[in-house]
Amino acid sequence: MRGQLPALPSQESRIGHRAALNLLERAGAALMLLGLIPLFAVCAVGIVVTDRGPVLFRQRRIGKDGRPFMLLKLRSMKAGGAGPGITGAGDQRITPFGKLLRDYKIDELPQLWNVVRGEMSVIGPRPEVPEHADVADVRWQAVLSARPGLTDLASLVFRHEEQLLSGHAHPEQFYREWLLPRKLDLSAHYIRSRSLKSDIRLVALTLRHVVIRRGHCGHEIARQFDYKGAL
Repeated sequence: MRGQLPALPSQESRIGHRAALNLLERAGAALMLLGLIPLFAVCAVGIVVTDRGPVLFRQRRIGKDGRPFMLLKLRSMKAGGAGPGITGAGDQRITPFGKLLRDYKIDELPQLWNVVRGEMSVIGPRPEVPEHADVADVRWQAVLSARPGLTDLASLVFRHEEQLLSGHAHPEQFYREWLLPRKLDLSAHYIRSRSLKSDIRLVALTLRHVVIRRGHCGHEIARQFDYKGAL
């Protein structure tokens, strides 16, 4: 019939579309892991030579729908070093080689394996430790509706998080009471307004800030994604 509106996609087709994208993302992460094997080998040697101990760091995090999983990182801190769960700039537990890994986010690359396993996505809220997550909180329920990711809006806006934490006498309290609520608001905003265009822009900005290590300040990045909350 002339002028008839096209039918909206069914729930089944939307689910199928998401499943296909998820499969494509996991396959891409697997290919990236294979391509990064030489870099991982160099990093493994650097970690062991500068501080004998395990190459990988494993930590329990909270994923989609409140399900816990083991997040992987290249170890950047001294083996067996006890201390607070929050890490600020200048933390004495960080090894010199570990600082290099953290500066360029190389320590996060093993999380591609978490993507392959379906526990994480490329884009999504950064997963928190159980001690910081409150699955009964409305803000947390919004954030946990999506799979956690390697990068998101909050990660970019607060990419200098370690410097922020190092400037406070009580970094754990500052993180819980000031920084974490703002990160949750940013993540929830991005989930509500997410699109293919915003995903492409987010990945491009992440690469720019990690590789070139310069660009817009946090407030400017938030405005680019139409965030109007307080930072």
